[in-house]
Amino acid sequence: MNVRAQICRLPDGRRLHLHDGPIDLIIEAFGLPAEIEHAYAAATDRFVSILDELCAELSFLRRGVTQDSDRPQGIVARKMLAAVQPYAARHFITPMAAVAGAVAEEILGAMLSPGSLSRAYVNNGGDIALHLLSGETFNVGMVERPDRPSLFGTARISGDDLIRGIATSGWRGRSFSLGIADAVTVLADTASAADAAATIIANAVDLADHPGIRRARACDLAPDSDLGERLVTTSVAPLSSNEIRQALDSGIREAELSLTLGLIHSAAIHLQGEIRTVGALAPNALMLSSTSGSLVHA
Repeated sequence: MNVRAQICRLPDGRRLHLHDGPIDLIIEAFGLPAEIEHAYAAATDRFVSILDELCAELSFLRRGVTQDSDRPQGIVARKMLAAVQPYAARHFITPMAAVAGAVAEEILGAMLSPGSLSRAYVNNGGDIALHLLSGETFNVGMVERPDRPSLFGTARISGDDLIRGIATSGWRGRSFSLGIADAVTVLADTASAADAAATIIANAVDLADHPGIRRARACDLAPDSDLGERLVTTSVAPLSSNEIRQALDSGIREAELSLTLGLIHSAAIHLQGEIRTVGALAPNALMLSSTSGSLVHA
């Protein structure tokens, strides 16, 4: 029995908070009160075993993926592998690049099994799985910096869209990055797909050998990091407008390839006050952060 997991309602009485080790979820469901209670009970039941399942296959999940990697045993681990495998031929990537999104996805799936909800989200540190019936919407908050969240705009997601996953990555976030993007937010079919794509695109936003960018080996910062001896970004000096444009261009090329391959629907890349987008998040589709209504933060 898992005695580590912390489970409680937040002070607003609407949202559920689930915490176990590195997994920290904020959950909200919308529907009839009885349906919401059933969904929260199902989420709790599923949550208490997820971390142990992942730890049982951790050595596999920290290894670089190839297109013929073995299939893991766990359901969440399989979601992680499926999300990162499209990138394996071109990039080093491990299943851990999709762990937060895959966990959010799995918990949302458990919530939907007992009954009917009109809307729901599972937010795992900014990587979010969504459920929306036709005609329902969520406003998604786009942050400039994951370490000091401030909204630069929002995007409206409808139940009639195909988007059911949102993820944000960047060098300032809770995970390491090979690149220098302050934040890359991706909208995709699933949360695990968005998580993997955000990692890859954020890594691509970079300036090789720039003297103002400090890096360290991932293993020196976290001995158990799946990135091993690869250099990850620890600080970025102020950049010139040309340097910002060059780094953003690299990220946009990667995002456009992911879009062409059908791996994402949209991406917004933020670097030192400059924003570039691909896909449906064209500049005129972004709403100012003053937009009213509740937000699901990415």
